[in-house]
Amino acid sequence: MPCWIDGQPGESLPLVDRGLAYGDGLFETLAVRRGRPLLLERHLARLAEGCARLAIPGDLALIRTELLAFSAALGEGVAKLLLTRGDGLRGYAPPPSAQPRRILLGSPPPAYPPANAEQGVQLFPCRTRLAEQPRLAGLKHLNRLEQVLARAEWQDAEHAEGLMRDLAGRVIEGVFSNLFLVKDGLLLTTDLRRCGVAGVMRAEILALAKRTGISVQVRDIAHAELLAADEVFLCNSLYGIWPVRRFEGHDWPVGTLTRKLQALVRKLLDA
Repeated sequence: MPCWIDGQPGESLPLVDRGLAYGDGLFETLAVRRGRPLLLERHLARLAEGCARLAIPGDLALIRTELLAFSAALGEGVAKLLLTRGDGLRGYAPPPSAQPRRILLGSPPPAYPPANAEQGVQLFPCRTRLAEQPRLAGLKHLNRLEQVLARAEWQDAEHAEGLMRDLAGRVIEGVFSNLFLVKDGLLLTTDLRRCGVAGVMRAEILALAKRTGISVQVRDIAHAELLAADEVFLCNSLYGIWPVRRFEGHDWPVGTLTRKLQALVRKLLDA
């Protein structure tokens, strides 16, 4: 697995890195096709937002240059960028002199079953709930323990993803995906100002819907509203769109709006 640390090939990190000690940092996972990172501008925009909120002085121009070079060398696969605050002594207080560390990891393309996109997936009802923290909501920060606990709840191949809710029971997202519903021709997705990750594919789908005249609402979604939906689908930047066909004994068809958006996203990923 290729790895660059601060722009150079590397295999190890200092034990005092704050990303390791406290999850003090951010990450982005980019699909790489024909040596090109997909949705690069959206990934960098989210990273910039995270740097601003966490007060990490990330050099976005340098990160862009390194991502382009790393992707060109990788060719096909997945480039994972980790940006930590850098080294520090014991204690939570961020050291003012810390220098952010850039880590790039390469891996092969994910081998998702084609049936996930073609026929749809079944969702597992995760017991782990997402805590509310508006200062971190939407960010792809390095503390993913809620997702780790949720993903450990199932091991069978029957469920391709899990559904995560917040402490009030509102529907939020998948463990590694964002969630959309369709009801009476209206596209719905969750408001992520309390918790959850604002995925770059979610942002792209919202933009596609606006350009193609699809009505959209971003708001709280109750569990009962999910079950009453006409169509349900998941999305992320690596696989595009997966229709959801079953959850808690409830079945949905793969609807026309899901297929329309799926075709548009596939063109984007294959371009």
